[in-house]
Amino acid sequence: MDLGVTLLTGIALYLLVQFVCFIFADADLTLLWATLFGSKPETKLKGLVVWVTGASSGIGEELAYQLAGCGSRLILSARRVDQLDRVKLHCLERSNLKDKDILVLPLDLLERASHEAKMKTAIRHFGNIDILVNSGGRSQRSLCLETSVDVYQALMELNFLGTVSLTKQVLPHMTQRGSGSVVTVSSVVGLAGAPLATGYSASKHALQGFFNSLRTELTEYPRILISTVCPGPVQSQIVQNAFTEEVGKAIPTAGDQQHKMVTSRCVRLILVGIANGTKEMWIAQQPFLLFYYVWQYAPTWAWFITDVLGRKRVQNFKAGLDADSAYFTKPKSS
Repeated sequence: MDLGVTLLTGIALYLLVQFVCFIFADADLTLLWATLFGSKPETKLKGLVVWVTGASSGIGEELAYQLAGCGSRLILSARRVDQLDRVKLHCLERSNLKDKDILVLPLDLLERASHEAKMKTAIRHFGNIDILVNSGGRSQRSLCLETSVDVYQALMELNFLGTVSLTKQVLPHMTQRGSGSVVTVSSVVGLAGAPLATGYSASKHALQGFFNSLRTELTEYPRILISTVCPGPVQSQIVQNAFTEEVGKAIPTAGDQQHKMVTSRCVRLILVGIANGTKEMWIAQQPFLLFYYVWQYAPTWAWFITDVLGRKRVQNFKAGLDADSAYFTKPKSS
């Protein structure tokens, strides 16, 4: 009897500790385990050639800085050359890299005919590409009933087809070498839907389906990693640059960013995942992280929660308020 009580007490304490840890978690349990006991990015990524798209701002920019700190050689791509030059300068200032270790390679994901030439330029400069990080793309903030089909086409062309096109240029190089990593920044809305983001969510669901299927096609290449990253809200310029109901129409206000995960923490977790060969990463602060698990293991509850919060988010949007305030309770002004 005493042994049984001791065993039950031990199990209860273990579950309590796990519950407390989960309350403060900001990533899935596999990724958090890797941060504590897995390989360090500074060791695994040093000297590797990493091509980062969307490197002029947001997650892509922060990836460039942290990869430079790890000693990775970089290919920085986005449309805005001046911003890429700025990012390169900061990378050189924050690391021991030399000018030749960072290639600024302007790239437009929509210009798919140019992707082969861009890939060849990268190979000519470094001789190989070890990791491709697909982090370029745009979000959306508009209601479906008010949104032009042109917006949906633009989102799929940019977020999905542009990413697929570049991946298809780089992947044969990796299969020929028998190694490499393709890491794609998806989103929580690539796993579950969200109001005001029907087109964005569709493009991210498409990426999830594509790369999950691609992973199964490459099982004969065990040293090629296909990884998807599903962040929740992260502090970046993605909302400021979001599509609205019409192509070319700017978003009136980006809303409060303070409740979102800081970009540096998100990127650190991504690098840990890459260093440890993680196939899918869930990265979010609570309550969003809990939402991932509810969608995975209790979808009926997830639909109920989505309906309640989604209704409030749409109401806020129609009233001209910060739509994200439906998910967070803001402190009152003193």
